[in-house]
Amino acid sequence: MNKEALYIVSKIKIAEILLIGCSAGGFSIIYDLVLNFPENFPLPVLIVIHRSRKYKSLIEEQLNLNSKLKVKMAEDKEQIKKGIVYFAPPDYHLLVEEGGSLSLDYSEPVLFCRPAIDATFQSAADVYKEKVIAVLLSGANEDGAEGIAYVSELNGLTVVQDPDFAEMRTMPQAAIEKANVDLILNNLQITELMNEINQVKNLLE
Repeated sequence: MNKEALYIVSKIKIAEILLIGCSAGGFSIIYDLVLNFPENFPLPVLIVIHRSRKYKSLIEEQLNLNSKLKVKMAEDKEQIKKGIVYFAPPDYHLLVEEGGSLSLDYSEPVLFCRPAIDATFQSAADVYKEKVIAVLLSGANEDGAEGIAYVSELNGLTVVQDPDFAEMRTMPQAAIEKANVDLILNNLQITELMNEINQVKNLLE
């Protein structure tokens, strides 16, 4: 095993939360990732997708029917539990608080986005420090770049979708330019990383 692979495994071993952010062009890979999670997936998963309350979205209900994990919209003051996929509600920032609970925040949009990926990534990194795995996917603006840079500064594991494989390359490209990203992966490699997280973490239990 080379140095990079050893480093990735070492970060997975200590990880306590998985964050995923995307905007335009990211829905299909989000579906694929969530449906790929095994029933004993060992981390809580927080997902932020840019969406407005003006448009009815049934993504949580659809995925919950077909996923091996429980999939739900995050609720204010809810305690974070492993093996559950939490989606940020439309028009609210999803924040992580000390003690491992969720908070819904209606403060100003970040880069015209609420929920903002930056807000979730930064608040989770403040609480979990180096025990964060953050994944940024396709999107049409630069939200998420500052957040993933912050996760990197606190020594979390940072993963960005290869812009050449993203439907909209602006978001992953901005992250690569702004942050010291650990991994730049195509869609299949991202799925393989999720499987590796499951295998490594479950070997420790």
